[in-house]
This record gives sequence, structure tokens and C-alpha cells, in this order.
Amino acid sequence: MKNSVLLFILFAVISFSPHLNAQKITDGQTIDVNGMGVTFNILNKESVQVSGKPFDRYKVSASVKNNTDKSFNIRLSSYPQIVNNIGIVEVDCINATGSKLTSKKIQLKMKAQMINVTYSAYNKSGKFVNSIIPVTGSYYFDAGDTISDDAIFIVPQGEKPDVNVRSLK
Repeated sequence: MKNSVLLFILFAVISFSPHLNAQKITDGQTIDVNGMGVTFNILNKESVQVSGKPFDRYKVSASVKNNTDKSFNIRLSSYPQIVNNIGIVEVDCINATGSKLTSKKIQLKMKAQMINVTYSAYNKSGKFVNSIIPVTGSYYFDAGDTISDDAIFIVPQGEKPDVNVRSLK
């Protein structure tokens, strides 16, 4: 019994630890997250029916501006290299349902730097040709840059999106 209570407390702490450093944000507000300005805006609202129940559908946008004097870079050493940690900030709607394939969060990610690589190969007719293929060389977020994205949040009718922002860097 004592072990199960301890295990439950440990599970609860681990489950809620990502939300501990989150900050609330409302429509039209800009907040500072580690020197980066994060802005959240509601663009449109409409009422919808999902499985016969009324909900409010919000089209929202989020942007982050690097107000620091440092750049964030991930340089790739070989191709293909799988990179999962390109997120800068995450905008999470606590009361979004996610129904009808809509979002519950927006993750603002670093920009990809594309490099055109020329390669030589034989085509289907056996002719030796040069071709160009775009390859991701790095990910970056320079000082002064802005990254933005939009999403659709469906929330219970009568509620506004309850939104938190947290840094991923």
C-alpha cells in the first residue's frame, strides 16, 4: 500500500512537471519567455456541432520573436540525420478537445536552411545527367527573426481558449 501511494505521487509529479514552467497567455498578449517575445491572437470564432454537441471553433495564430542577441543553430553533420529538438516554444490550449482532427497545441519550430545539392546519375534511358535535390543543411533561429504558425482549436461552447506557453529551449 505504501509503495503504491509513493508510486502514484511520483507519477503525478512527472505528469505535471512540463506544466510547471508554463505561462498563461490571452488573446492579443505578448509575453517574454527566456528573452523571446511570444504573441497569441484569436483570428476567427464560429460555433460548430460535434457529435450533436455545441462547441466553439477558434482559428488562432502564435508567433515568437527572438529578442535576444544570440542565435539558435543546429548544424547537421550527415544526411539523412533525424532531428527532433527543433522546437522553440509550445503554445498549448488546455481546454481544446482535438475533435475533428483539430489541434490542441502549436509548436513553433526553427527555420530550415535548404541547400541545393548537385548529383550525377543515369536516368531511365541510360543517359548520364546532372540533377539537383534540395537537402536540409541546418536549422536556425537568428536574433531578430520571427516564426509564426496558426491552428484551429475547438473548445466547449461559451469558453475561450485557455492557453499556456512554455519554452522548449
